[in-house]
Amino acid sequence: MRLGIIGLGLMGGSMGLALQEVRTQLGIRSLVGFDRNPVHAQMALSLGLVEECVELAQIQECDLIILATPIEGMIEILTHLKPAPTSTIIELGGAKMQMIRAIPQAIRPQVVATHPMCGTEFHGPKAALKDLYKHKIVVLVDSDRSAPLHLQRAKELFSAIGMQMVKMGASEHDRHVAFVSHLPHAISYALANVVLAQESPQNILSLAAGGFRDMSRLSKSSPDMWRGIFVQNQGHILEALELFIAEIQQVKGWLEAQEWDKLRAWMQQANRLQEFM
Repeated sequence: MRLGIIGLGLMGGSMGLALQEVRTQLGIRSLVGFDRNPVHAQMALSLGLVEECVELAQIQECDLIILATPIEGMIEILTHLKPAPTSTIIELGGAKMQMIRAIPQAIRPQVVATHPMCGTEFHGPKAALKDLYKHKIVVLVDSDRSAPLHLQRAKELFSAIGMQMVKMGASEHDRHVAFVSHLPHAISYALANVVLAQESPQNILSLAAGGFRDMSRLSKSSPDMWRGIFVQNQGHILEALELFIAEIQQVKGWLEAQEWDKLRAWMQQANRLQEFM
């Protein structure tokens, strides 16, 4: 099997490393990649993320194609991709409804829509990690719309690299990830910008400890990738933000009214989250 990866940053590069560990099991004869950024392509080669970097037209000839670009680029590629009739296409985008609608009907049965629930705040080929996917969950989205052959290939790949699979509809997926992934990124970007907007951010940051680092970590994430996700999942992210803002307004009201018992009860309620994790 000839396997091609489009996009050689954190997700695509890590996939390349993971697949090299199981290439015999999956019958991978060659592992090639494409990145529209020539510097990233060269870096991916030097880091051993793929064996060869080729043109996009050559990726179309692969038996299995993995799309790991920012989501808006992914939609553009899917719109113009002309794979062989037997090629399987696995996309790894972080928002699904609009993306799935954009897939041309001619290739829709060949596409397996997935979302690996993993990542870091770093991006680019240097961010790739061999074990990024191991023991993580991957969501198979609207899997009933993928042809059995292509869905089975995707399942075999994810199983081989150590992922646990769950199935979910596109609308349900996008609403859920808005709360557990997209909202935290919005909050982290906002927190970073609030501090940066102060007169002496360096002095403030000299006091930063674990709490600030944990909360601001996601603000390092790729703006290109996250802009696309916010565009694609706008409605659900707005819903999550409105609910979050309502919580903050409630806390602000208790602080202004010095209602310390209500504030403590609110914190105590939040402690219960750990019971579900």
